[in-house]
Amino acid sequence: MALEYDLLNENVKKCQYAVRGELYLRASELQKEGKKIIFTNVGNPHALGQKPLTFPRQVVALCQAPFLLDDPNVGMLFPADAIARAKHYLSLTSGGLGAYSDSRGLPGVRKEVAEFIQRHMFVVTVCFPHSDPELIFLTDGASKGVMQILNCVIRGEGDGILVPVPQYPLYSATISLLGGSLVPYYLDESENWGLDVNNLRQSVAQARSQGISVRAMVIINPGNPTGQCLSEANLKEILKFCYNEKLVLLGDEVYQQNIYQDERPFISSKKVLMDMGSPFSKGVQLVSFHTVSKGYWGECGQRGGYFEMTNIPPRVVEEIYKVASIALSPNVSAQIFMGLMVSPPKPGDISYDQFARESKGILESLRRRAKIMTDGFNSCKNVVCNFTEGAMYSFPQIRLPPGALQAAKQAGKVPDVFYCLKLLEATGISTVPGSGFGQKEGVFHLRTTILPAEEEMPEIMDSFKKFNDEFMAQYDNGFGYSRM
Repeated sequence: MALEYDLLNENVKKCQYAVRGELYLRASELQKEGKKIIFTNVGNPHALGQKPLTFPRQVVALCQAPFLLDDPNVGMLFPADAIARAKHYLSLTSGGLGAYSDSRGLPGVRKEVAEFIQRHMFVVTVCFPHSDPELIFLTDGASKGVMQILNCVIRGEGDGILVPVPQYPLYSATISLLGGSLVPYYLDESENWGLDVNNLRQSVAQARSQGISVRAMVIINPGNPTGQCLSEANLKEILKFCYNEKLVLLGDEVYQQNIYQDERPFISSKKVLMDMGSPFSKGVQLVSFHTVSKGYWGECGQRGGYFEMTNIPPRVVEEIYKVASIALSPNVSAQIFMGLMVSPPKPGDISYDQFARESKGILESLRRRAKIMTDGFNSCKNVVCNFTEGAMYSFPQIRLPPGALQAAKQAGKVPDVFYCLKLLEATGISTVPGSGFGQKEGVFHLRTTILPAEEEMPEIMDSFKKFNDEFMAQYDNGFGYSRM
């Protein structure tokens, strides 16, 4: 029979996805046994208690149940601007939310995305081209867009993709699944997870010496799992590097609204590219990704996303459209969520004050939680953690004593997996070991979201500290570690 393990596609067996791997499965088992589990393994805000924003849910509810618009009492339940927006989005469809859209997504929503990019990514001057809705594809979450583009770039195992390490395992898993080669470039933890272009050059040279054709580079900005924000100077270096090496840059910018400090704001790759002017602005191929799953919306289950292509030849765009057409169309309700995210209520609208109040509350709470978690980790023995500048995660380094390394070896576990399993059993905190994201040899981390409810965060960090310090005392055999 074809669906026997030994006969499966080897690429399927090779790919790994640690975010829902061994730790997650064990956490699910413990939950079934009645243990309280705090699932911090995945950036899933609503699952950890975040309330949905009111206005977009009102609009989509009306789109899902358009008969409500004919009810004479609809104005008693929904504000007038939500009713107007629902009518607007329904007018863009050929049969409501139950009908397929264009394979790229609704043209009207793609136009709103283009206007958002133009409005928020860079100041329009006569030198800058406008974003073209025909080069914007709406997708079922940013992940589907990433997979579509990698599917077009990777032709076989001889094709390499530069990926930051630590990295979000969507990239390693997809590259494995498509039969390509991951080419790692290491971020510098001692420099707040900064990127060194010399390291990029070394990674490319080493890959080429092994016969790998490096074809694309991934940046995750703000970083996942590392939480750093790339500076404008760093982005310029990256874009020049891609220009010189003829690489397409894949800009994963899904956390662009999740910024928790003022010193290093998010800057889009496209803005920097356009600011650089010729020859770079017309010579670097760029694909940028965004989603409704992150930011202060956190609408992970809606699966709305988009990618925009810059300097991609028309014939290539046609091929990408052809592949997108195989799935007929992205989720239509998710497209409306995307339209609402890029075109939210404006000052003066009936729903604006409530929308702004809800949005500000979420972002300010996330900023406070980022500090609570970073400070909590840094108060623990043998744990050091860079501040989470952006995104939704902390990525502390766990300096395991030799006794813990020996115990992990005896248990047949990778050391940070061993630590995270012990943490889970003792506290119910479900994390992801750093080995699932990639890390330097002999260095160990874990990733946790900053998403637990703010009022629960002190108790969670106290629980972590108690476990960690007892663990270190248990396995410390005299070979301690000094802090950074």
